[in-house]
Amino acid sequence: MANPYEKNQAISAEEASKIVPRAEFRVFGNDIIKGVQEHMWQCKATLYAARVMPAETYFLSRNTNDANVKVRDGLLDIKTKVGETPEGYEIFQPRGKFRFPVKKEELDVILSHLKVEIPLTQETYTLEEFVDIARKNSELAVVVVEKKRFGFSVNGVICEYAKVWFNGAMVETACCESENYESMKTATEALGISELPNTNYLKAAKQVLGMV
Repeated sequence: MANPYEKNQAISAEEASKIVPRAEFRVFGNDIIKGVQEHMWQCKATLYAARVMPAETYFLSRNTNDANVKVRDGLLDIKTKVGETPEGYEIFQPRGKFRFPVKKEELDVILSHLKVEIPLTQETYTLEEFVDIARKNSELAVVVVEKKRFGFSVNGVICEYAKVWFNGAMVETACCESENYESMKTATEALGISELPNTNYLKAAKQVLGMV
């Protein structure tokens, strides 16, 4: 099984459209990791190494929770929610990655996913200019997200637990994700998280920032 941190590295929108989207079930809280650690040994999890992720910049919109727009390693990555499984697991489809500076037309596409209309007067925009635009717009918020992730798998389902900082505020999280939607229920139950609310990064960040 491939390392989950190395998958789904498509750059263009055309490449991204060919990726089979994963279903994801994610939980957040202040005492998540200990419970997951206790369960993962019982279900014979396959471990990966821990990884401290580069700081990411998320762009949140008051108008949608369906567009995951973030910047990591200089690339702006977009995933949009395309549905849910019968169990309520969310399905996000990669929409490609954009390298800065971005063209005006590309930034228009990005803003359309965020459901925000902003007049653009320049032909290209740097990351700093996009951040400045977002911070000045009342419908958008910019949050710096730092993650220390511990990846593993349960019966072929990609899983992790992690510590996450939203603008410096730490919360714990755990998730299961897979293209094999039928295996998700077994994995979430094995880790003892199936009865907790399914909360994606966008909703969690908004809760921490009071943007609800």
